[in-house]
Amino acid sequence: MTSRILSALSAPLILCLAHNPALADDHVGEEAKTSAATIKPQIKSRNLAGTFGGVRVPYTATIGETILKGEDGTQEAVIVTTSYVKTPRDSSRPVFFIYNGGPGSGSVWLQMGAFGPKRVAIPSDARDDGAPPYPLVNNPDSLLDVADLVFIDPPGTGFSYLTQGTDKKKYYGLRQDARAVAEVIRRWINDNGRWSSPKYLGGESYGTTRTAMVVDELEGSTYNDVGLNGLILISTILDFAAREPTQGNELAYVVTLPNMAAAAFFHGKAQANSVEEIAEEARQFAIGPFATALLKGQDLPDDERAMVRERMAELTGLSEEYLERANLRVTSQRFYKELLRDRGLTIGRLDARYTGRDYDNAGEFYDNDPSFYGIDAGYTAAVNQWAREGLGFETDREYNSIGSEPGANWDWSLGGSGWQRNAYLNVAPFIGKAMRQNSGLRVFNAQGWYDFATPFFGAEYSLNRMGIPQDRVTYAYYDAGHMMYVRDEDRRQLSEDLRAFIRAR
Repeated sequence: MTSRILSALSAPLILCLAHNPALADDHVGEEAKTSAATIKPQIKSRNLAGTFGGVRVPYTATIGETILKGEDGTQEAVIVTTSYVKTPRDSSRPVFFIYNGGPGSGSVWLQMGAFGPKRVAIPSDARDDGAPPYPLVNNPDSLLDVADLVFIDPPGTGFSYLTQGTDKKKYYGLRQDARAVAEVIRRWINDNGRWSSPKYLGGESYGTTRTAMVVDELEGSTYNDVGLNGLILISTILDFAAREPTQGNELAYVVTLPNMAAAAFFHGKAQANSVEEIAEEARQFAIGPFATALLKGQDLPDDERAMVRERMAELTGLSEEYLERANLRVTSQRFYKELLRDRGLTIGRLDARYTGRDYDNAGEFYDNDPSFYGIDAGYTAAVNQWAREGLGFETDREYNSIGSEPGANWDWSLGGSGWQRNAYLNVAPFIGKAMRQNSGLRVFNAQGWYDFATPFFGAEYSLNRMGIPQDRVTYAYYDAGHMMYVRDEDRRQLSEDLRAFIRAR
């Protein structure tokens, strides 16, 4: 793994919310029929101990429900959090609030893969997790030695849910979701007497988008300000113009080209001394000659086009003939199928180290993402085993690792007014505003070289815009993909990097 420090920002982590209506008849069907007013929050605690970062830590693990109410007092949402707090309680210790992304993803990934005291043991070398059993093992890389941890499952994810009759528009959206998560954080701080504790906030993937929105809710509120020490961004997506290309939008082609070079290097399709070297070469080419060529459109001269096409072929491992047919604009979806077509393989979106085999080799796009179906069963089994058997949480509800309901109903308007996604959706300015108004707020940005879901150059681009103090942003890079912690070496390195970030406050 390679770690590049460009500056230090603060760390958003991932909050794990689990849900269960503690009703007299605890059945899925009955829950749907029962009035929200009858819900009594379920809280289960266990006193445990483990060794983390080489330090023996006694702690209390608590999985519990937080009830969110409407203005009329109606119970609208049941949010599950899983917290790990060192005993005896020490209010001077940092507390780290953590969640995953989606929107619609539970915090299972960061809790059972990276920072929780237990983790699922699946292959570390980009192989399929196969069939059960999936061992649940102690996690010495948990951050419990330096911070208490609170995992949050936002509305509609994990065991968290909306009560019968609740309007989905009140919770499923950029601003709506952030307000709910911010309320859960405030209540946890108040209930646990942690107002003076150093506080870190972080998430993965859309969880980084959520972090930008939640920090605006926590630090942007005049009368309910909650000061933060750090934001931890893992696999960052803040500027959505850089996510997927549409006709006429060239930015996505620019920021994904370095990912293509890294993937081509990993699979032996491009030559360099290291992934760091080829990534830097691709950055300079992408922001220079490549961007210039794309912006010239149909005015691009033939000789310049030929030069750009030749260099693209060297960096991406694709043939000049293919690049010409694609008009120099290769989408990520096409790249997954084309890079290793001669081997009959596709590569992963979340992690390009993974390979898969499709029904046939003639198609333009892959059948499915091998880097997701290669890990999902193990994580789902682990979170259910730990919550139900390890912590005693009782529910007939299924744990939504990746729930479809939130995303299908998501309001992408920054104003939360029900419009469709903004023409230019960029939440990075919220991070810049929070940093300018809080001189102690730092940001940690973690990226995998082989992540096409949230490209590393896209994160660099969005965090390098005007208004974001660069001396407080830290960048770190890892030899895996979107969930770099699935690789054992990178999980350990990520843990060490975050320990150093938290201790440096």
